[in-house]
Amino acid sequence: MSVMSTAVVEPSAFRPLQSPETPAVAIRIAQLTKSFVARRPFRDTVLHPFRRKYTRALNDVNCEIFQGEFFGFLGANGAGKTTLFKILATLVSPDHGQVQVNGVDVAAAPDEVRRFLTPVIADERSLRWRLSARENLRLYAVLYGVPPNDVKRRVDEVLERVGLDPADMKLVGRFSSGMRQRLLIARALIPSPKILLLDEPTRSLDPVAARDLRAFLRGEICKSLGCTVLLATHTAEEAFDLCDRVAIMHRGRPLAIGPTYKLMLEYGEERYRIWTTSGSARAVASLVDSGLSTLVAPVATEDDGWTAVDAVIPGGPARAAEAIETLVARGVAVARFERVGMSLGDLIQRVVGTNGGGHHA
Repeated sequence: MSVMSTAVVEPSAFRPLQSPETPAVAIRIAQLTKSFVARRPFRDTVLHPFRRKYTRALNDVNCEIFQGEFFGFLGANGAGKTTLFKILATLVSPDHGQVQVNGVDVAAAPDEVRRFLTPVIADERSLRWRLSARENLRLYAVLYGVPPNDVKRRVDEVLERVGLDPADMKLVGRFSSGMRQRLLIARALIPSPKILLLDEPTRSLDPVAARDLRAFLRGEICKSLGCTVLLATHTAEEAFDLCDRVAIMHRGRPLAIGPTYKLMLEYGEERYRIWTTSGSARAVASLVDSGLSTLVAPVATEDDGWTAVDAVIPGGPARAAEAIETLVARGVAVARFERVGMSLGDLIQRVVGTNGGGHHA
């Protein structure tokens, strides 16, 4: 079971969509609903063998994803992300609603959808560990229907694209986790897909390898190849660093959709951390009396006599500048004054708490 990351990302790291013009729609999801038969206790199954209870995994999902976009689905376990990905990958049929991938209906023409949409299954066990990377890819090239005369060229292309040496005959069992993850992506690139589905691609990687893979996904897959990428993640860095837009999922429905930086501004508190001397910490509390802050709370004290105080200061940068001027005018020593970012867990919790029964686009 994955653990949701609570790493904090500063608002300055947020990035708006690359192009001011709205691109064409790659995926259109309309009124999508899916339910599964719920598990029942053994005694209930024996006494009432024909009784059925259903759990709704997706509940009237509506969403559009643009061509070339890096789009993230965020939410706690059970929010519906995996079910949605399985429907997009034609592995599960929806109960109601419609999903179009590049204008093709997923339920009506699944074979055609598979020609330009590929899921990246983040399971290293699906690789043949006693084969080399090249031998793994040759196997899947045949399964994907690559013409025999083109197999070698295509395998070399995807290995070079993901940064693996085509001449390396080392067995996959001796690869690092990062190399195996790149090989999984190389395997998905064999049929030249236009859309990739990534389910927690960095969950087994150390921080350095995860950072390198994120840079690779953004630079090579999204920019160079022009792929549309759908990402399901619990990791803050993946959501904030990679995604142009995200959908916050809860109980099978997206509650909020938009660029991460806009969601942070809309649902987050305008919280600032002020580093001042321990003797001046009380003076910071006077911001509440002045009406500039709604909350002031000390959070940490250093050995050198400096104290960190968090203050909620609504009103944007102009109001924050006024707070600084007020503190300086009152003789308060301010060493640092910085905006406090939200964690991914906090953002999801705020969206669910604010908009738990509705939808925000």
